[in-house]
Amino acid sequence: MSEPQSITAAEAISTYIEAKDRNLPQLMKRAFVQECELQMQLLTDAISFPSSAHGLESVTDVLVRNFGSQYENVRTFCLSCPESNRLPRFQCDWLVGMSNKSDGEVRVGCGEYTWDFDAAGDGRVKRLLIKIEFMCVLPASYQASVLQWLSAIPYPWSSCSEARAGLPSIDALMPIAQFLRREARN
Repeated sequence: MSEPQSITAAEAISTYIEAKDRNLPQLMKRAFVQECELQMQLLTDAISFPSSAHGLESVTDVLVRNFGSQYENVRTFCLSCPESNRLPRFQCDWLVGMSNKSDGEVRVGCGEYTWDFDAAGDGRVKRLLIKIEFMCVLPASYQASVLQWLSAIPYPWSSCSEARAGLPSIDALMPIAQFLRREARN
């Protein structure tokens, strides 16, 4: 088996997003090292994930296979972009929207990613901390308006102001609106 070619921080992140959003587990080995680690910090009860996973197969199960078996129409946005190709660490806010396969309910969430890269090696992700601050759950009747809004946001790299544009005026999305009004961290 050949060694993966070097990858930039932005490429590793966007490869992960494509793997998760499109349910393509085979892409994860391009973005993550074999002995990677996932940590989840949930500040909401509206979605559940294990608190951690270790190793590429376990991380892929949690973030891609299991996630993809429940959700569709997934769109994940990083609200800032790495300013350098090779970084030891990168933090950014994120926004995600999706629909539940079983009942069509819509979920819109936001939080923070902290990426630790194998900067001395090929640049792949060795550790990912996902903080989920808000996860708003809306009835299926809101699916069309929410998905229309999400499809208009630059993907996968965006900004809070771009994500705010067109945000539907739905009371249940107020935590998302407030999150998108704060200054982006980097």
